[in-house]
Amino acid sequence: MEIRSYNQKDERGWVRCRTLSFLDTAYFDNVLREKETYENPSIELVAVSDDKIVGLIDIEYELEAGTICSREKDTGGMIWHIAVHPDYQRKKIGFKLLFEAEKIAKELGLVYLEAWTRDDEWVNKWYECNNFKNVQSYLHVFIEGSEELTGLLKCETGGLQPVQAFAHYVGKEKEKVKRIYKRVHECIRYDKQLN
Repeated sequence: MEIRSYNQKDERGWVRCRTLSFLDTAYFDNVLREKETYENPSIELVAVSDDKIVGLIDIEYELEAGTICSREKDTGGMIWHIAVHPDYQRKKIGFKLLFEAEKIAKELGLVYLEAWTRDDEWVNKWYECNNFKNVQSYLHVFIEGSEELTGLLKCETGGLQPVQAFAHYVGKEKEKVKRIYKRVHECIRYDKQLN
């Protein structure tokens, strides 16, 4: 297996790897049809085995603190994507991608990495095992069906009926929100100090 910089020819493999790796997670609905591009500089690496993209990591980083990441004092890098193809998981590919990305981030003078993920226990354990600290969280709330939507949304366009909604809940009554709506995920921020 080789870890190298992403190039445009990798896009189809990148999309497939990311999509398949997200299927069995709380992010199963976050499907991309093409690879994102970034306004700011980025570290974009892929793991390749048998001419196939089997892992990836994308980190967009700041030149000025607080422009991408949450901290306003330190320059950081936001991990937008990290994924390993299901057929290649449990082979330390994610760790190797993170390790290479961290080396580059340190050379660039970044102070920390930030990542957000949902409440999959195994994903959260992976971050914790790789020395990320749980810093904060809020809820991703999926609102579906007439029962959950009744009285929640008002539509000014005649003939248009909302059938689903997605919301962020940042209040203090998380348990109450979890009881009201069927699909709610904790969205957790992790930080990792690089120096």
